[in-house]
Amino acid sequence: QVQLAESGGGLVQAGGTLRLSCTASSIFHINAMAWYRQAPGKQRELVATITSSGSTKYTDSVKGRFTISTNDAKNTAYLQMNSLKPEDTAVYYCAAATRPVLLFTVTENDYEHWGQGTQVTVSA
Repeated sequence: QVQLAESGGGLVQAGGTLRLSCTASSIFHINAMAWYRQAPGKQRELVATITSSGSTKYTDSVKGRFTISTNDAKNTAYLQMNSLKPEDTAVYYCAAATRPVLLFTVTENDYEHWGQGTQVTVSA
């Protein structure tokens, strides 16, 4: 069983920065970790994902502003969020996959394990 512990959410003004962290407690090898978000009234969407080899994928709206990374042990994922906008307001969820993930076809069904979510609120 993989447990994911998220931290780092909060309230920030537009243009500000936040850093989210997600640590996976697992004896299994983590092949990929991701951050998803869900805004009120909207579907959950992929924000960014990173494989154990370091390959990354971002949704277009965050490219150039957000950076996903992992620690050397590959069991902690970070999401550095710069130049935040009010439209980034959402609950952010960490996800982990112990099976191989293909970035060009990845969906949320590829991630077997999910965190509880952390609120990010960006004020105008």
